[in-house]
Amino acid sequence: MLKSLSLALVAGLSLSASAYAEAPAVQSGSYALEPTHTEVMFGVGHFGFSTYYGQFPGASGSLTLDSANPAASQLDVSVPVANVWTASDKLTDELKSADWLDARAFPAMTFHSTKITSTGPTTADVAGDLTLHGVTKPVVLKATFKRAAVFPMNQKYMIGFDATGHLKRSDFGVSKYVQFGLADDVELIISAPFERKGS
Repeated sequence: MLKSLSLALVAGLSLSASAYAEAPAVQSGSYALEPTHTEVMFGVGHFGFSTYYGQFPGASGSLTLDSANPAASQLDVSVPVANVWTASDKLTDELKSADWLDARAFPAMTFHSTKITSTGPTTADVAGDLTLHGVTKPVVLKATFKRAAVFPMNQKYMIGFDATGHLKRSDFGVSKYVQFGLADDVELIISAPFERKGS
């Protein structure tokens, strides 16, 4: 069980050319993920009765944004697996164990973008390599641009994105209870602001 991207992302980012036409103030440059207000969450079907959600606080990462050519932008995100959190202390401890995420052996989940494809005025598919539990697999994040502006609390120039993605946890070697009906599909839900470096 898990949930990320975000990675960062894990993850998600890029604007289409038309999005930049609508928002000309969006600045190219190097950005750092702002961890305090970043949410990397996961949702897993609980035997068909409900969807159980948890979080991975403390993500870090970088975004190189090219507003003239969004497809040339680059995203890298790292999520500390040992920070996994759920509403149940017992479950949180279990998820860190070797039976699940094995946070001691595999302390980070990472996402590295490999291709960004605009899908609408403010949306893009962000394809990349997600590494989790020592396994790397391709994952696509569906990203939506939120806003670009100077954040009034610290006067830093900031941009923000929401993103969602899906993965099969068994593909990453996290397969406990799949045979009993605990969902294999994991939804990643990410909301991430980025601060422009040097702003």
